[in-house]
Amino acid sequence: MITGYSVATLVVFIISIGFVIYPVSIPTPRRIPRIPINLTTAPILAIGILWAAQCLDPGVIRSGIVGTDGVKPYNILILFFSLAYMAITLDITGILQAAAFWVSNKGGSNGWKLYTYFYIMLTLLSILLGNDPVILSGTAFLVYYTKVAELNHISWLMSEFAAANTASMVLFVGNPTNVVICEGFSVNNAAFTAYTILPFVACSVFCFFALGGQYHDPKYVPRKLNHATNLNARSVLLDPVSAWVGSFMLGSTLVLCLVVSFFGIDVWMISLPFAVAKFIYDIAWDHYRFIRHQIPIVQKGPEENGGQPGEDITLDPMDPGETKSRHRQPNIILPTTDKVNSFPESDRTFNSKSPLLSYKALIADWRYKLIATHKKLHAHFPTFFTALPRLPFALVPFAFSQFILIEALSHQGWIDVFGTWLLRATHGDMYRTIWLIGVLGVILCNISGTNIGATILLTKVVRAAAPLLSDQTIRAAAIALAVASNIGAVSFTFSASLAGLLWRGILKQKGIIVPQSTFAYWNALPLVVMTVAGLSVVCAEMAVLY
Repeated sequence: MITGYSVATLVVFIISIGFVIYPVSIPTPRRIPRIPINLTTAPILAIGILWAAQCLDPGVIRSGIVGTDGVKPYNILILFFSLAYMAITLDITGILQAAAFWVSNKGGSNGWKLYTYFYIMLTLLSILLGNDPVILSGTAFLVYYTKVAELNHISWLMSEFAAANTASMVLFVGNPTNVVICEGFSVNNAAFTAYTILPFVACSVFCFFALGGQYHDPKYVPRKLNHATNLNARSVLLDPVSAWVGSFMLGSTLVLCLVVSFFGIDVWMISLPFAVAKFIYDIAWDHYRFIRHQIPIVQKGPEENGGQPGEDITLDPMDPGETKSRHRQPNIILPTTDKVNSFPESDRTFNSKSPLLSYKALIADWRYKLIATHKKLHAHFPTFFTALPRLPFALVPFAFSQFILIEALSHQGWIDVFGTWLLRATHGDMYRTIWLIGVLGVILCNISGTNIGATILLTKVVRAAAPLLSDQTIRAAAIALAVASNIGAVSFTFSASLAGLLWRGILKQKGIIVPQSTFAYWNALPLVVMTVAGLSVVCAEMAVLY
């Protein structure tokens, strides 16, 4: 029964999604920082409003945290963060950049050969590590590489983004949405890969052809490169020992997670101990290197950061062959400054005459001490303190909030309504269900607050309709949703995935601004091609199996 509370719940849910897609900040008086309403705060604010309006109760909040229908949010987040830590610390060793240098040398001066090699390398790395670590390292490297080689940024960066997000559908640990699907539909982790490997191959191959078609002009990918410098791959491998150890531990974790899934054991029970062991190794190894003065000191200049100080480059879809640079400054290596010593002594001295000045001095003194402590710890344990800020902590409140909000929709009857609509639209037919769930999945990635929200919502909807669907149709819907939730990141809005937000943030740090319209313009053709190819292969798989 749909009531006023139900309508209010749906309206608040939709409004919160709007702020996820288009975040705003509310101005405040008297120098108080602006209040952001974005991916992190909007869903939490929506929960508070619904709770105050009695549209949900503590039981709904508890169900959203603990999980229902076999979906356990804490399981998903522990697994994701465990693997993310191991992948990020592996990247810190320089192994991903070394692989990029090696591929660059193999590609030589042939532009399309190098473009193809980079696409294959990013695809393989994303299969093993997931999309986020590859986005972190690959984006920074490509900005640097295209700048030095005087290549157009957009064609290489869009290719990297598409390759990384498409490949994340292969392993259940490649994307948090995969774990939601495995949990929600009781799909064995090894079986998940068996189902998704062929749709992935089709999506990846057709995506590359689509990219090749839209970037066929030499101004995007030149036939011959002007700069074919032989790069020293070993020079960027900062810690070979940790590279070997990290590769072994991450590989062992993935293999064991696949094995234990046959015995019904929660995979976080495997990934968490390995992540803890990796953390202990990182601390011990960094301490050993520190006391022996073996930790390399890396100083970054503008050319390493992929952009020049103050540079703001906008990539325009109407004239993508050129980059427009505002506030361009010359190539100057900025000297490193000691931030700890940047506070004047007067700010760190208490002033007894004025309570306000004493308070400000106290704050400045504590800030000075915290920065000094952090600097010392970072120098002593660089691996952990470099990896820590790169972990996607924004995922925690957002994921739990999405689970709670969708649980609220279920509590108010909307999930049953959507399940009924699904049955009416498909009449229980397997192939109609594949195409409807697949296309809806891609669309909802853009308009329901990242692909995580879309996956949680559609998983609940299919499960609501499950009593009137065959087992084969439910399994087909699960695989179609797996394809859609991954390729849906290669979409029209940055917020379609956390990887998109991460990618945009890295480019902004490097001085490159990619407008929303440019992102949508270049993703349109690959997305349509992958949707048709991927869902067609899912239909073919189900026809053969059932």
